[in-house]
Amino acid sequence: QVRLVESGGGLVQAGGSLRLSCVASGRSFGTFAMAWLRQAPGKDREFVAGITWDGSGLYYADSVKGRFTISREDDKITTVYLQMNSMNPEDTAVYYCAANRNVVMGSAYDYWGQGTQVTVSS
Repeated sequence: QVRLVESGGGLVQAGGSLRLSCVASGRSFGTFAMAWLRQAPGKDREFVAGITWDGSGLYYADSVKGRFTISREDDKITTVYLQMNSMNPEDTAVYYCAANRNVVMGSAYDYWGQGTQVTVSS
C-alpha cells in the first residue's frame, strides 16, 4: 500500500521556523520527484517546492524562495523535508507531500499524503 505520511506541522509565530517531514512507502520512490503543496482556506491548492528524483533540481514558488528549502533522503525509504524559515501568516495552510515522475509546478501529482496543518500567528 502506497503511503505518504507528513509530520511536523503546528503553530508557530511570525518569523519562526518549522520543518516538515514526509515518509513515502509502499513502493520505491527513489526514482520519483517529490514535492510540497499547500492549500489555505478558501484558496486553491498551490505548488510550494519540488525536488527531482536525484536531488539535482530544486523548484520553488516565488512566494517561498529564499525562505523554504526542500531536501530528500533515499535510503531504504524516501523521506522528503521542507525547512520553512522566516514564516509569515500567509504561509498558514494545510501542507501536502506529493510524488510524481517529474516535478510539476502545479497540482497534478500521482500520489498524495493526508496533509499537515501549519498555522503562523502574527
